[in-house]
Amino acid sequence: MKEYDYLIVGAGIVGLAVARELKMREPKAHICVLEKEAKAGVHASGHNSGVLHCGIYYSSDSLKARVCATGARMMREFVESQNLPIRRSGKVIIATCEEELPILDKLMENAKNNDVCAELRAVKGIKEIEPNAEPYRAGIYSPDTAVVDSALVTQRLANVMSAQGVDIFYHERVKSINPECCEVKTENNVYHYSYLFNCAGAYADTIAKFFGLGKDYALVPFKGLYFKLRSEQAGLVNGNIYPVPDVRMPFLGVHLTKVVSGDVYVGPTAMPAFGREHYGFLKGMEIRESVLMFKHLADLYLKNAQSFRNLVHQSTVNYLKTFFVHSARKLVPKLTTGDLISSNKVGIRPQLINKAKKCLEMDYVIEEGANSLHVLNSISPAFTSAFAFAKVILDRRGGGNQ
Repeated sequence: MKEYDYLIVGAGIVGLAVARELKMREPKAHICVLEKEAKAGVHASGHNSGVLHCGIYYSSDSLKARVCATGARMMREFVESQNLPIRRSGKVIIATCEEELPILDKLMENAKNNDVCAELRAVKGIKEIEPNAEPYRAGIYSPDTAVVDSALVTQRLANVMSAQGVDIFYHERVKSINPECCEVKTENNVYHYSYLFNCAGAYADTIAKFFGLGKDYALVPFKGLYFKLRSEQAGLVNGNIYPVPDVRMPFLGVHLTKVVSGDVYVGPTAMPAFGREHYGFLKGMEIRESVLMFKHLADLYLKNAQSFRNLVHQSTVNYLKTFFVHSARKLVPKLTTGDLISSNKVGIRPQLINKAKKCLEMDYVIEEGANSLHVLNSISPAFTSAFAFAKVILDRRGGGNQ
């Protein structure tokens, strides 16, 4: 049996950030991280856009707002200290119709409340940043938004933590947990812990069930597909061009991002996936689990909280390239169907649903159990805010649920 002061389930960005914060607070603590894959950041942490968000989307009373801007600064500092690539290109959020203009005002209010640097600009001012964007009357410029290689960053953090004495065990899928004796069984070993952090991402609800937690929630994976601009058209985008979001939903809509390689990706969609690892057409499908998942989605559709039906309808049509291009052309009218080519970039977002309220959870959700703490909704901007979020997670021990 392997014994540790702290055991962390999941070597994604949040789990590794928790290990980092623990090591800074308790340098002599024995810490291990269990990861079912062959390396760190295989799923959400390595499949996101790599955008370090500024924190403009989140209401000031949310946990996301508390940690996003600080987390982005901390992540930029880590990336630069490790000499990893970063593109400090900023972001524009542009209105495409009259109805979206009041939302720009709301976002600027968020920026003020969250101490985020942002500028409301007329069309001319936006075009100084992104000449090929076509805003309706106005847009917002966020100079602090940056882009990194999320998979590379996550793997580097894993390497740094290993060098600092954190034991990271790969190919270690958790099979069972006995909270009474603080024991974790994997397919290969038995671990004993004093305190456990559940940072298992898409499987966080599964781990929480061993502790009798997460009963009010269901986890539904959403698949994000991306197209890529042909290399000769990458010059149409300087940095990041985003639409005005539907503030009722936790998704940001189809946008254009120039990544550190100089390639431009367009996306993502937000379609319910048929499995927590349903990256391909058939690979990763979980039929039995999908039946229950679609029951929860049907409840959301019938209640139509957060205008969920609109999300379903828009995501369904965006699955077809013609309509996907139409969404992208609202931002950059010069784009043509031929400019977008298929890519293998796919992400799975583990989105939590509140079963009683029949709605999507918009904020991070943390629950505390017996000698354990569980991060149940580590959705965007979890990558951006990971280091600051880890501080909150550790501070939350003994402080109840949120």
